[in-house]
Amino acid sequence: MSCGHCTAAITKEITALDTSASVRANLDSRTVDVDTSCTISAVVEAIKTAGYAAELISS
Repeated sequence: MSCGHCTAAITKEITALDTSASVRANLDSRTVDVDTSCTISAVVEAIKTAGYAAELISS
């Protein structure tokens, strides 16, 4: 994740699962903070579907 297009692609995949999800991307740390009713595994899979590596770093 290195640009606005990357964050938009990730946000699009996550909000497709949960339209009320809050997605905050930090390009400097290459992290995404997500508030959603979806499971962690669903969010990780959505990020992977967008074409990016993903793993939980804190819950």
